[in-house]
Amino acid sequence: MPTRSDDSLFEDPSIDPQWREARRRQIAQEWVAQDGSGLTGTSLKPVRDPAVVIDDVTMVYRVTSTGGADEQKLSPVSRALRRALGRPPQVDNQALTRVNLLIEQGEFVGFVGRNGSGKSTLMNIVAGQMNPTSGRVWAIDRPSKLGVSVSLVPALSGERNIRLGCLAQGMTPQQVDEVMDELVDIAALGKALHWPMKAYSSGMAARLRFAVATATNPEVLILDEALGTGDAQFQARGKARMDEIRDNAGCVLFVSHSMAEIRSMCTRLVWIDAGEVVADGPVEPVVERYEHYMQLLADGNLLSAQDYRDQALAERVPLELVNTA
Repeated sequence: MPTRSDDSLFEDPSIDPQWREARRRQIAQEWVAQDGSGLTGTSLKPVRDPAVVIDDVTMVYRVTSTGGADEQKLSPVSRALRRALGRPPQVDNQALTRVNLLIEQGEFVGFVGRNGSGKSTLMNIVAGQMNPTSGRVWAIDRPSKLGVSVSLVPALSGERNIRLGCLAQGMTPQQVDEVMDELVDIAALGKALHWPMKAYSSGMAARLRFAVATATNPEVLILDEALGTGDAQFQARGKARMDEIRDNAGCVLFVSHSMAEIRSMCTRLVWIDAGEVVADGPVEPVVERYEHYMQLLADGNLLSAQDYRDQALAERVPLELVNTA
């Protein structure tokens, strides 16, 4: 399982696939974790079936700012130079702060948090779309992120996109034929299956991408608000498909603002706020804490909300990853 700075194990065709898989699993077995998976308590345990290891990941963006306070942080020379060049000052925006998570095979892990809390940034890092400022990510296989892992062609029909998407993921034409009816049923496009994708609504396109992304039973599937665009029938189909992936020893990372979806599908829940993991554990206790925090914010009790969040963060037993190799 390579770091994000060493994708050669994924990409180099000269590397024997069996050796590569054996090496991934060997590295996975070299980790133990001090795991605070409940809201209290800690234990030292070997990692038996890891799927994703997020090791001390921090992400800092450099962004421009027109705020006067940000400009005052610069030296007089820098301020004068930037004004002469017409460039606003740049400031650091810390999206993630030392995130440590271990996700095992068969887990369905939900991620909740306010908009801008860092959830999508974390998913993009796990998917390999961006490199963290510091820290590392390992995965048992290349993560499949809905709408990203396979690029679909707007000018082609839904049917052709399903076939091409499956072939792009390494399936043979015979394998595509075997699963085609199932994928068509999951996408639920009806007669629009034969229309060009560019004529689809956002919900129809999301269903098509979901069908393609889950065609190969990925070992790591990332869904960022994936089911919110569909009707109840599609959500039921999607849940059944994700349960099947989980039962086949894959894992699912699921970002959602719907507590009903979180409760019905997830086996574990991670609450992220301001780039930090505030709580990580069984679904219901974390949901209760998160909903109470959000209610305090909605009621305008900002100081109480901050105190409550800080208390939850202080009570969380941090995950410490130790490489025993």
